[in-house]
Amino acid sequence: MKTVKFYLVILLLAAAVSCKKNDNASVNVKGNVSNDEAADMVAASMSSNFNGVAGVSSDVTISAQTFTSIHLACGASKSDSVSRHFNGSQFSYSYSLKYNYTLNCNSDNQPDNLVSNLAYSGSYSSSRISSSNSGTSAFTVGGLNPTATNYVINGEYKRDGSFKSKVDTTNSGSSAIDITVKSLTLTKPARKIASGSATFIISGTVPKKGNFSYNGTIVFNGDGTANLTVNGTLYIVNLETGEKNKK
Repeated sequence: MKTVKFYLVILLLAAAVSCKKNDNASVNVKGNVSNDEAADMVAASMSSNFNGVAGVSSDVTISAQTFTSIHLACGASKSDSVSRHFNGSQFSYSYSLKYNYTLNCNSDNQPDNLVSNLAYSGSYSSSRISSSNSGTSAFTVGGLNPTATNYVINGEYKRDGSFKSKVDTTNSGSSAIDITVKSLTLTKPARKIASGSATFIISGTVPKKGNFSYNGTIVFNGDGTANLTVNGTLYIVNLETGEKNKK
């Protein structure tokens, strides 16, 4: 009798372990957002069309030029509101931006850098993905001294919101993107991106599929493109359109 009870206990434990494995298998679904789809979202967060790092960089350097040309006083602060909308056959976007600027001078009371804080909200749609999002950026623009040949930007850009893949229509959910910009250099006076780098983290959730997370690097090439590396895969990104191609 004791032997029968022992085997019954073993069978019950085996059944419990089997159920637990099945439960874990149903929860830990992998590949819910592909490497390419993560790259699409980061590329959009870099592009000028979709209010990404390239677009914000253009805005803040325009303001830097303006504030130095009108001889704004050291320590002065100004605000600026911008709305951008476009509805085309290939892509569309709609964004509202609120900038706050503070001009800082050096020990000789000459303009030295411009601190920019941005809050924005809006949406975009491309051939591969659509998103509604909001976010912030905190950029410091150096190189305001007239003898400086370039503007140099350091800071952080963030974007949170929802997304829907047009490549895999079952993939939709929430995402958060955080880009840390290092020595992003724009030439004077044309304000063209010449060089710089960044690191990023993208994470999010797809309902019923689970969480995803990727990180990587960005290198700005100086020819209107950037190298985007996501989880070891290299893409070339058009900084105007946000389109990417695998290298």
